[in-house]
Amino acid sequence: MLEPSDRLSHHAGNGGRANGKENMARPRYQDGSLKIRGTRKKVWVARWREDVIREDGTMARSHRRVTLGAVNELSHREAKAILQARVSEVNQGRRRATPTMTLEKFAREHWQAGVLLALKPSSVRYYQFQLDKHVLPALGSCRLCDVNRARIQAFLLDRKRAGYSSSTIHGLRTTLAKVLEVAVEFGYFDRNPAHGIKTGERDTKHEKRILTPAQIRALLAGLNEPCRTIVLVAVLTGMRIGEILALRWKRLDLLCGAIEVAETYSDGRFGTPKTRSSRRVIPMSSAVRGAFESHRRTALQTPSEDLVFCTSKGTPLSPKNLYNRVLAPACDAIHLPRVSWHSFRHSNATLLGEVGESLKTAQAILGHSDLETTLNTYMHAIPDSQRRALEKVAEVLCPDVPNFSETARKVTVN
Repeated sequence: MLEPSDRLSHHAGNGGRANGKENMARPRYQDGSLKIRGTRKKVWVARWREDVIREDGTMARSHRRVTLGAVNELSHREAKAILQARVSEVNQGRRRATPTMTLEKFAREHWQAGVLLALKPSSVRYYQFQLDKHVLPALGSCRLCDVNRARIQAFLLDRKRAGYSSSTIHGLRTTLAKVLEVAVEFGYFDRNPAHGIKTGERDTKHEKRILTPAQIRALLAGLNEPCRTIVLVAVLTGMRIGEILALRWKRLDLLCGAIEVAETYSDGRFGTPKTRSSRRVIPMSSAVRGAFESHRRTALQTPSEDLVFCTSKGTPLSPKNLYNRVLAPACDAIHLPRVSWHSFRHSNATLLGEVGESLKTAQAILGHSDLETTLNTYMHAIPDSQRRALEKVAEVLCPDVPNFSETARKVTVN
């Protein structure tokens, strides 16, 4: 099957005609025509033929008509020069064929069918919402060739005037850029018209709640198992909740003291980590190793393929249920403002900074893709520095490694 770009060159050779009588190649050279139109205000109107791409990807020839300007402002010689410049691009094959497919048709039939297969479920939901709610109702009926920089800017400005936040405007531009990037790959554009459009600074997000060491110790003391061990692992390793709930015993090396992050659990399904950098090996501090060893002694399921944290049936724990039934009530019981699972990751990052470790070390531990310019000035993290950093964090929170086996309590969380 020919790709769209291949179909263009294929049909260009036969004139784009489906009927055998008219499929002979026609001459490409043309002069175009220049006419005066209008009664009260006379204008120069230029006409020439251009290649267009039908919705099925085949090539056809279509007449193009463009108003060049008013007769009293533009001489015949000037209008002729403009016409010749535009026709010259067509004659020399420097003008890309115009796609007649609409943006909605392209998004539904080409973009969704291909690119969405490679995205995370959360990204799929985000882009799909932006397309259905904003982009396609406003621009879906436009031909791809008409989705240019000016039209995109007008669309974004309209949303801004309607009161949408800067973050929403930025998301709309990103969504359009994702769709149009595939159109570039298909040969419909030379460059992505959504690239380079400035949307201003995004809205300041709500400040993340960072727990102090004293607050974390108080919270740990009030938690039941396995939530207590999960929180301890989260705050001492910086792992995401989905990474912790997807941990399998085979990913833990209790002898060497290392955790391999190779899987995540979100929205009821397992998947790969968020980014390539999120696939990492994290050293265990003494406190984390002790917590895992204690949990293993009381765990119902310990074969290598089984989950470290699971229900009595061996199924994954629900982060939402775990939060609503255990973590949130524990915060309320000690009069601590409720925190999110991600708060423990932020707390870990903050503690890494407080114990004096480099940003590059923190980047490796947390699995961030990059920390932009600041990180580029730091040396590469080495395993010893990561282990030392996490040991220091553990010393701040757990000066005496707790004996979890003495107070381990189990609850059922589905």
